[in-house]
Amino acid sequence: MRGARQVGKTTIIREFAKQYDNYILLNLEKVNDIKFFDENEDVNTIRDQLFLSHQIQSKDSVLLFIDEIQESPKAIQFLRYFYEEIPELHVIAAGSLLEFALKEVKSFPVGRVQFMYLHPCNFEEYLQAIGHEQASTALNQIPVKTFAHDILINLFHEYAIIGGMPEAIKNYAPNKDITRLPAIYESIWETYKNDVEKYASNGSSRKIIKHIMNTASLYLDERIKFQNFGNSNYRSREISEAFQNLDDAKIIQLIYPTTDTEVPVKPDLKKSPRMQFLDTGIVNHALGLQAELLSLPDLSNAFKGAIIPHLITQELISLNWNNRQKPNFWVREKRQSQAEVDLVYSYKKIVVPIEIKSGKVGTLKSLHQFIERTNHAFAIRICGGEFLIEKHLTPGEKKPYTLMSLPYYLGTQLPKYVEWFVEGQN
Repeated sequence: MRGARQVGKTTIIREFAKQYDNYILLNLEKVNDIKFFDENEDVNTIRDQLFLSHQIQSKDSVLLFIDEIQESPKAIQFLRYFYEEIPELHVIAAGSLLEFALKEVKSFPVGRVQFMYLHPCNFEEYLQAIGHEQASTALNQIPVKTFAHDILINLFHEYAIIGGMPEAIKNYAPNKDITRLPAIYESIWETYKNDVEKYASNGSSRKIIKHIMNTASLYLDERIKFQNFGNSNYRSREISEAFQNLDDAKIIQLIYPTTDTEVPVKPDLKKSPRMQFLDTGIVNHALGLQAELLSLPDLSNAFKGAIIPHLITQELISLNWNNRQKPNFWVREKRQSQAEVDLVYSYKKIVVPIEIKSGKVGTLKSLHQFIERTNHAFAIRICGGEFLIEKHLTPGEKKPYTLMSLPYYLGTQLPKYVEWFVEGQN
């Protein structure tokens, strides 16, 4: 189970463990737990010692949970032997910053370990966490009912302000008191700073990582250049390496554009990327936006229009529980014709362009350029308005296309809506 700290890995595994007769938790940040791997050279001995110390009978169903496994490269290697030699013992490992630990593993157990990824809660999970079952049911109806729109948009407004970190939701849900959250965000962000700095190669790298984490949120609304990032004197290579560490840690990921209008969609690593933080709630805290967001009827204009696209991208990432695939946005960079579409989504043999804004259809210039260059006639706008499907013509070549407008709160439902939209129109 992979994911950044405090996204709920330990909690979800403990819930899963309730179906077993016995549950063994090893936290490898503790000396008494990591010694099982430091002092032994085979998994059968480890199993026997654990069963003895926990008074477990061999006939019982047992889940072994190895938490913070990044602290022991040897334990990571041993996963292979648990799989091969003790298949009846079920093993789950979890850790943050695993990418750094894997560099020290001499022989990774390829084919013996299945990766799963955990992210901050998305909007659908938020509704479940606060116990709003009726809203969750309404969210999953396709198409969404008109009478549910106001309730869902207001709930999404709350979610957009506090984000998806489980600890923040847990403290906010009982009485909707947002004043309790700044200390939580600050603690989480400081923990991330301390964690990533431990894996920096030297003092200079630590300074660069700290600089990025202190300034990056200010550039959420734009594509970034590595050279002199954040008004620094750091070189492109230094900033690039620091961003790679943050990307590995899943704290600040780099989202690269594509120039493709047909499948397969390939990121263009030579072009300037956008930044994607782990959680929008943390970004809101870093920018001091929470009070402003509370007073805005339409979030599309928050922080230069960057908050909602960031959150929708976060929601799409949250659906990837079995891989690290990132979304892409589309660019066309010509001297006399610049274009940028917020997201593209691959469905079967087509690539659907997605714009995230509140403007009228006539302002979708980049989306129109995409439509005129692709092999289909489907487009999506994500906005604060109600669900709607309309027929239009592109202004330039007068190409007919169908536009589906989705309310912001349907980000997690996007894959279902794309299938329903494309198949229903054919």
